[in-house]
Amino acid sequence: MNKPTIFVDADACPVKNEVLKVAERHDLVVTFVANGGLRPSRDPMVRNVVVSAGFDAADDWIVENAAANDIVVTADIPLAARGVEKGCHVIGMTGQPFTPETIGMAVAMRDLKQNLRESGEIKGYNAAFSPKDRSRFLETLDRTIRRALNSK
Repeated sequence: MNKPTIFVDADACPVKNEVLKVAERHDLVVTFVANGGLRPSRDPMVRNVVVSAGFDAADDWIVENAAANDIVVTADIPLAARGVEKGCHVIGMTGQPFTPETIGMAVAMRDLKQNLRESGEIKGYNAAFSPKDRSRFLETLDRTIRRALNSK
């Protein structure tokens, strides 16, 4: 049985340590993908991939290398949509799961907010990452890993 790999869109990711903690418990490989700034790891279960600074380079690398039933961790809605389309389990940094049933609304809300920001109707601030978000993420990641392990 092939175990799923966890792919993390690691630029500005606030839950790297949480991913490592849960992945270690389940003996899963974690691949952090970023434009730079990744700390080296001696852990053989952790891979760091540094991509070019090109627009969406990390997203493209994740989509090209992830397979159905792998787990993708990202706050990027377009990447989440591409991961869901590929059959991956996708989780936002705040623990929000993105599924075939929910991704359409997430994309629509992202587009609406982008239009409202561009027109000056709203400010571009995101809510601060909270301890509650971290807790929800840990719970969702663990549940998602168990689902992925049981679906192969």
